[in-house]
Order: sequence, then structure tokens, then C-alpha cells
Amino acid sequence: MEKELEIAKGLAREAGRILLEYYQSDTQVQWKGHDDPVTAADRAANEMLVRELHRQFPHDAILSEEFPDDLSRLTNDRVWMVDPMDGTKQFIERNSEFAVMIGLAIEGEAKLGVVYHPSPDRMFYAAPGIGTFVEEKWTTKRLRVGSLSDPSKMTLAMSRSHHSSKVDLICEMLGVTQRLRHGSVGLKFGLIAEGRAHLYIHLGMRTNQWDTCGPEVILREAGGVITDITGKPLIYNRPELHNLGGIVASNGVIHDRILETIAALQPERRK
Repeated sequence: MEKELEIAKGLAREAGRILLEYYQSDTQVQWKGHDDPVTAADRAANEMLVRELHRQFPHDAILSEEFPDDLSRLTNDRVWMVDPMDGTKQFIERNSEFAVMIGLAIEGEAKLGVVYHPSPDRMFYAAPGIGTFVEEKWTTKRLRVGSLSDPSKMTLAMSRSHHSSKVDLICEMLGVTQRLRHGSVGLKFGLIAEGRAHLYIHLGMRTNQWDTCGPEVILREAGGVITDITGKPLIYNRPELHNLGGIVASNGVIHDRILETIAALQPERRK
């Protein structure tokens, strides 16, 4: 997996360079659907990533947010999951909280993850047997999730653009009071992996396979846990693109308590 990881890291940096070129100029925004923007930067980075992944791994399939999905990937055991820019709204708003995300799923399981934050030149990466690391300013540091067990001292990583009163209620029931807002889903997972946050809850169906594949490996290899809201593992390379069961990501210590609290509020989801 070392070869795949090094190539993915290099491609993520190149995609980040493309995004920053657009970031420093006027941004033309189009809409794929309600509350779902896309820019020329997304498309340019996507074109490069898909082209180079095909060149480097001609026998692998690719699932990308900005590339048509013809479902031919379902016959392949190895599928790259690509989001050329996670956090397009933050890119448009010029708050820099966007990231390039590359994951590799093998036989339905997330096996490699790269999340690159271009503005500060900060990269999270992970693979089984290698661990989770962050590279920044010529330094590389291995990451482990925080070991806090007291919910009152924990911090929730939460969306900057979407607010959920149900998540507020879950945190109130758990006793979690601290919040840390961020744009990109992948960067929220990075916050948990480095111990700055301890849980992230997404009850809806807005996330897709490319949103969680790479970040899952980064969190898992740092000692964290990710499931859907019923406690089931996330399965990749499914026909359905959306994570219909939502997401619960944590440092693992109170993961079961989070799931129990969600189940108490949404008993119909336990069936």
C-alpha cells in the first residue's frame, strides 16, 4: 500500500495547487442541485485526478464526485473514491476550509486515505499497517485520537454550513458542550484524529462514499471509530452513492453511548 499512498499524496498536492490557482482569482459558480454548488476549480482538479489515477492504476475503478458514475466500478474490487474539493461552499466564501480527498476501497472496505488542506499546506494520510500521520511545515507527526472519557470535556466537530437541532439535543443528553466548527468533512475527521475534537455526528443522508472513504482510514488508523447511526460499518463501492445511515465518528471511548442516545431519539432507526 506504500506505493498507492505515495502516489495519492502527490496527486492530492497537485490537485491542491490547481485549487489555489482558482482560489486566487474570480470564481464562477454553478449549481448541480439545491444547495450543491460546483466551480471550475472542482472540475479542473477532478480532471487531473481522474486522468492520473487511470494512468497510474489502469486496472482500478474510480468513483469521483465530479465524474459520471456508470456503475462499471461494481465489478472491480479496487475503487478509488475521489472528492477533488470537499468544502466547495467554504472555497466560494473564501474561508479556506476546503480539502482534496482521496480514498481507496478494496472489497468494500476503506483501505487508504489522504486529506489535503491546501491553504496551510497540511496533509493527513493513513493506511493499515502504516498508521495516521499529518505533514506540515517540513514536519511529519503520527496521530492518535484523544483519550478523554468525560463527555463534559469533549468537543464536537460540527459543520459550518449545516446546523442540526437534533445533534444539539444529542450533545445535551451526553453532556458535550464544546463545539469546533469546520467546513470540510475530511478536515473534521482530521480534528478527531489529532485530538482537537472527539466526536462528529451527521444524522442525514447528505454525505457520499467519497466524503468518508479516505477520512475513515485516517480516523480508524489513529484509533478512532466510525459507523452509521445504528452502529453498522460503512460499506464502499455500493450502487447507492449516499451514506443513507448517517455517520457517527468518535475517539471510540463513548461511541456506544452516542449510538444509544441516537437510538433513544430515533427508535424507528433501530429496526
